[in-house]
Amino acid sequence: MNFPTTFVLAQAAPGGAQNGTFMLILLIVMFGFMYFTMIRPQMKRQKEHRNMVSALAKGDEVVTNGGIAGRIDDVGDNFVSVEIAPNVKIKVQKSAIQQVLPKGTLKSS
Repeated sequence: MNFPTTFVLAQAAPGGAQNGTFMLILLIVMFGFMYFTMIRPQMKRQKEHRNMVSALAKGDEVVTNGGIAGRIDDVGDNFVSVEIAPNVKIKVQKSAIQQVLPKGTLKSS
């Protein structure tokens, strides 16, 4: 039985529409998965870092991105002066502060 070409093409069209809908739903689900596993946690970390940097004050003990630990001596708009040893101060960008240590951490080490 040889069917005309138009009959075969006419039957293939409805399956293609269902396949397209499935692909669209799959794309939306994949985007949702990526958002909740990658984008949202990164935005949360950025917000926490921004809040930590804005709360820096004189006397806080901090660690920079380069691993230098010290006590904040002066806080400016964009830069922070960190005392890393007696009478040794360095100036770093606020965004280069990685974490704030609990009080007294530097004296114990």
